[in-house]
Amino acid sequence: MAEVIRMPKMSDTMTEGVIASWLKKVGDKVSAGDILAEVETDKATMELESYEDGTLLHIGPQKGDSVPVDAVIAIIGKEGEDIADLLSGAGNGEKPAAKDEPKEEPKAEKKEEKKEAAPAKAEAPAAKTSVDTSNIKANVIRMPKMSDTMTEGVLVSWLKKVGDKVSAGDVLAEVETDKATMELESYEDGTLLYTGVNEGDSVAIDAVIAIIGEKGADYQALLDAEGGTEERSREENAKSDENIEARTEETTEDKVQDTKVPAGETEQVAAEGNGRIKASPLAKKVAKEKGFNLSQIKGSGEGGRIVLRDVENFKPSEAAPQKEAAKAPAAAPAAQAIPGAPADSYEEVNVSQMRKVIARRLAESKFSAPHFYLTMEIDMDKAMEARVSINEVSPVKVSFNDLVIKAAAAALRQHPAVNSSWLGDKIRYNKHINIGVAVAVEEGLLVPVVRNADYKSLSTIAAEVKDLGGKAKSKKLQPSDWEGNTFTISNLGMFGIEEFTAIINPPDACIMAVGGIKQTPVVRDGQIKIGNVMKVTLSCDHRVVDGAVGSAFLQTFKNLLENPVRILV
Repeated sequence: MAEVIRMPKMSDTMTEGVIASWLKKVGDKVSAGDILAEVETDKATMELESYEDGTLLHIGPQKGDSVPVDAVIAIIGKEGEDIADLLSGAGNGEKPAAKDEPKEEPKAEKKEEKKEAAPAKAEAPAAKTSVDTSNIKANVIRMPKMSDTMTEGVLVSWLKKVGDKVSAGDVLAEVETDKATMELESYEDGTLLYTGVNEGDSVAIDAVIAIIGEKGADYQALLDAEGGTEERSREENAKSDENIEARTEETTEDKVQDTKVPAGETEQVAAEGNGRIKASPLAKKVAKEKGFNLSQIKGSGEGGRIVLRDVENFKPSEAAPQKEAAKAPAAAPAAQAIPGAPADSYEEVNVSQMRKVIARRLAESKFSAPHFYLTMEIDMDKAMEARVSINEVSPVKVSFNDLVIKAAAAALRQHPAVNSSWLGDKIRYNKHINIGVAVAVEEGLLVPVVRNADYKSLSTIAAEVKDLGGKAKSKKLQPSDWEGNTFTISNLGMFGIEEFTAIINPPDACIMAVGGIKQTPVVRDGQIKIGNVMKVTLSCDHRVVDGAVGSAFLQTFKNLLENPVRILV
């Protein structure tokens, strides 16, 4: 069955996008992950990926057209499939694709939606029903694509409840993506009539999460038009805040063992909460980050539920000491048990959105791109001397990693083949140099981007890397901060790692792994001396970069760091 492709919300402030270019044309075969078009948002020009396999049957807006978020831009399906019904219902301001395609009159205000959110992870949509929704003054809100790699999001918390008045720009909910926790804004005015996702649920891109419209509008007809099966009555929605809380407690309840309550406190907590602690997912997450014990926090929500403000206002020093619980009789020791040895135990933690995407993208890179590796030693004596002199005048402290970024950018300017991307049927040679800098965070790895690094001074690069690193660790990065890399650097030297290999960060053709600087014997002028040596390993996609090309790049990079004055001119 053909699928409608809509303009995704590619940033938290985006309301429309401009089609910068189409990379596919009607009739082309496409696979999930193929780049359909380049879209200019309010923050950057981004690639629009297909998440369907099939044939591109229809293109709506043409190059240069502005398209509102959620408007139909293309249709993908089986070759020769009849899409007249989809076109007739796509009245979202789209333009006809090609002159030889039949022109259909759009029905006013009718929206052709794609998927429906269920209380758990959204599944593929059921067959659509022929329900007329043209006169319903309400609009469906879908899970937007908040990053170029996002395939689903976790709804952390609802900040509005059914019955609330909302305006365009109001924050409806907090959504955890693969890279950050972001705010989901409304781009409609009206009343929140329906919410179809519980806090803590994973929701697929484009799945229905809410409906906003005139008070009293028949939103159930919109759900019926989606072909969905979820039916919550109006009475349930009138008191949905209580229902959502109850369901959240059922689906996200934390047993005493999950909150790591010490053994001596287990009985007390169980007696007070029947084995569960009532807390919102966001409160639990923040409490875990701060190292707070939820059992010591008094909840101010309904039924004593712990909410975010309770965690933020909690002071461990003022918490009442736990009363020692009566200890249960010790179980008989197992045969041949070692006295004092702990019992077998483990903890299972749900995979975060960030870790899911890291696993998926790096697996795709490792097993689809033929990697090969080039390692080179670099004499860092002059670079160390130059850094001391640079920091005497620089307004920002310049690190060795900043020198590496600047030298890599200068070397890429001389070797554009390394600053490239594999696109399947073509190779893209990027004329701009945007260097991704891998930053370790608690849940995985983020790669913020230093744009046009070859044109920036060392002090500018140092300040920018410091700022981006701080944003990454505090989860304040925006899509514009992590998109658009053309080359990546991963530096583990500060952890004492001398040498390692890295997996290529798509869509780059190469990534450079940088080790630490180590004092080692070197031969100079026929004599053995102590030198400062750094090893770097370039991982190359052999579909794009050959051994000689990668080697030439490393030679230039080595010469620049061994004679750092060349970086500054």
